[in-house]
Amino acid sequence: MSSRARSEHRYEKLTWPEINDAVELGKVCVVPCGAVEQHGHHLPLDVDLVCPVGIAQGAGRAIPEKMLVLPVVAYGYTGHVMDFPGTINTHFEHFMHQVLDITRSLAYHGFKKIILLNGHGSNWPNLDLVARRTNLETDAECIPISWWNLLTVDKDFLPSWRESHFPGGCAHACELETSLYMYLDGDNVRADKVESGIISFNAEESPFNWVDLFAAGPGTIISWTSSYSETGTLGEAAKATPEKGKRAYDEAVKQLSRLVSWFKDRPKDVRRDLHRRPPTMPLPWEQRPFGG
Repeated sequence: MSSRARSEHRYEKLTWPEINDAVELGKVCVVPCGAVEQHGHHLPLDVDLVCPVGIAQGAGRAIPEKMLVLPVVAYGYTGHVMDFPGTINTHFEHFMHQVLDITRSLAYHGFKKIILLNGHGSNWPNLDLVARRTNLETDAECIPISWWNLLTVDKDFLPSWRESHFPGGCAHACELETSLYMYLDGDNVRADKVESGIISFNAEESPFNWVDLFAAGPGTIISWTSSYSETGTLGEAAKATPEKGKRAYDEAVKQLSRLVSWFKDRPKDVRRDLHRRPPTMPLPWEQRPFGG
């Protein structure tokens, strides 16, 4: 077995024989999934790429013998943000099929543990379904997780970190995303344009219709972003600092490393078929042979 397969965390930097070695090592594959979309006046369009990739690469450098980081899935589901120039939308079915093709390819090659590391909120329902389908339609196991939820594992972290108002202070191009981007790629922050922005429907103070990065009301309306934000900044970006960004980065990397380590060696749950009589047809979603 090559030492490169053990020490290299970047999937695309391996050769095909080294991929065979990585499969033998039981490495967990982490697939960052982002988007190209507006992030207010102060952040570039690549926030949802830089953040999950930065965290995934940080964990990969920490535990390269346990994980591989794939190239980012760069274009996500962003139709609701198309009123802001620059945003690139991928049809939700195309997005899901692309990510499912990736997980199926990994499973086919022998990787049986996959993590979809999300960097864009509206990717979430699509990635959740992709992970569920991967678990049912392949012999691999797949976990979807948004990078910001790594900050909720330690219950003491967010209360000690967050200064912005809840709900809404952390939502989009906010205290959290701006801080992390300041740490990861601070030269590209338009520092003279950092301003907080409101979510207009949050101001209604309805017990049903409100949103934050870490929670949402039980009856929240998510429609065109331009209908509830003038600038595209949703939250208290003015409270962001690179020091906060480093703290968030370190915590997210630590918790992703813990997740990978736990997932890698966890025995797979065993399926049981409880039919009294064996089914006489394939499962409804199974592919039939051509002409069958």
